[in-house]
Amino acid sequence: MSISGKVDPVVRPITIGDIAEALGQGLRDFQAAPLYGLAFGAFYAAGGLLILACLTAFHMVYLAYPLGAGFALIGPFVALGLYEVSRQREAGKRPSLLQIVGLMRSRSELGWMAFVTLFLFVIWMYQVRLLIALFLGVGASFGSLQEFISAVLTTNEGLVFLAVGNCVGACLALVLFSLTAVSFPLLLDRDVDFVTAMVTSVRAVVKSPLPMIGWAATIVVLLALSALPYFLGLVVTLPVLGHATWHLYRKIVAPVAAELPDTADTEASNNVVAMPKRAATG
Repeated sequence: MSISGKVDPVVRPITIGDIAEALGQGLRDFQAAPLYGLAFGAFYAAGGLLILACLTAFHMVYLAYPLGAGFALIGPFVALGLYEVSRQREAGKRPSLLQIVGLMRSRSELGWMAFVTLFLFVIWMYQVRLLIALFLGVGASFGSLQEFISAVLTTNEGLVFLAVGNCVGACLALVLFSLTAVSFPLLLDRDVDFVTAMVTSVRAVVKSPLPMIGWAATIVVLLALSALPYFLGLVVTLPVLGHATWHLYRKIVAPVAAELPDTADTEASNNVVAMPKRAATG
C-alpha cells in the first residue's frame, strides 16, 4: 500500500523492443498532432536559447555544457502537455489545449514533483561550481567557452575536474531519471501522491535496469545532438520523446484493473455459508 492508503501501481518489466515500439508510437502521435508538439518543442528550445543568452551576458559561457546537460534533466517536467495529448488521443478524443491546461492545474501533486525536479537541477549546478572551485581555483573565471575548454583539456587539474564532474553528474542524472522516469505520466494519469509516483518510477528502473538505462541513454544522446544547432533540433526531438515517454509508461505500469483483487475470488469468499451443525441423535 502507498502512503495515501491506496494500492501501489503494478510495475511490469519491459524490453528494448518495447522502447523501439514506444518511439514509433511517439512519432505517430507527433505526426497526428504536430502543432502541439512543435509548440512545446519551441518553448523548450526558446528556454535553452534564453539561458545561453544569459550566460553570455554574465560572461559565464563556460557553464553552457553542464547547464545544457542539466537542462535536459527537466525535460520530463516540460513534456507534461505532450503526455496529455497522447492520453487524449489514446482515449479517442481530439486533443484540446483547455483540457490539457485544466487537467495539469487539477493535479496538485505535479507541483511537488516539479519542485523535486528543479531542486535536483539546482544541486546539479551547485556541484558544478563546487568542482570548478576545487580543481580550477576558487576565483576561476573564463572569458569564453574556448578558454574554458582549453583549461579543462590541457591541464592536469582540468582533466581531473572533467573526470570527477562527469562521474558525479552521471550519478545525479541517474538519480533524477530514476525518480522521474514514469512519475509525471503517472501523476497525470492517476490520483496518487508524488512520493508513490517516485517510488513507482524507481521500481520501474529496478525491474528493468538495462532497458531503462538504455532509454535514459537514448534520451541524453538525442537531446544532446538536438541541442547542438542552437537548440533548434529540440523543436522536433522533444515532442517525439515526450509522446514516446507516455507510451512507455503505459507498457511499464499496468492498468488499474490489474491492481484490483480478483472479483471472482472475492465473490466466492463472500458466498461461503457455514455448514449447519448436525442435530444430536440419541
